[in-house]
Amino acid sequence: MIAGVKGKLFQKDENRVLIETNGGVIYEILVSLNTLSKIEDEVLLFVTEIIREDSYLLYGFIDKNEKRMFDSLIKVNGVGAKVALAICSTFTPSEFSRVVKNREVKELKKVAGVGPKSANRILMELGEFEVDTLAESENGEVLSEAITALEGLGFKRDDIVEVIKELKASSTEELIKKALKQLASI
Repeated sequence: MIAGVKGKLFQKDENRVLIETNGGVIYEILVSLNTLSKIEDEVLLFVTEIIREDSYLLYGFIDKNEKRMFDSLIKVNGVGAKVALAICSTFTPSEFSRVVKNREVKELKKVAGVGPKSANRILMELGEFEVDTLAESENGEVLSEAITALEGLGFKRDDIVEVIKELKASSTEELIKKALKQLASI
């Protein structure tokens, strides 16, 4: 699985970039307008892969919170990657957090491809979307990786965050092991 792509900007279009790695491989990565506006010559994009029978697509984000937002949106029934990327282009993660928290259907309907039914479904299924302040802390990368891994194992984000903020660990693996012991008793 590709978690990120680091390299030089090779080409920049309306909704995609081509990034050349040090090894000479060029990746085509679809991006939101928010990410596109922040991309400079050297870039690190956090990636979500979507593999289908007829396509293999990479979606990239400069901000881990925007990637988490995209990943949450594509899990919502009836919301595909195209609509999720349009939402990421319309709202920053903190703006989206506010929209979800305040149940602002009208704001969501402004996004191309989002009607009243899908706006309500997004708000209902996501419940709450909060910007991950843990990812911005001192051990942000370790914390963020551990949270993502534990969510992938089926644990609820609120439970994970509650347990992890009390733990100390020097690596992602160590943090996951310690968290799993505590989460097993919840």
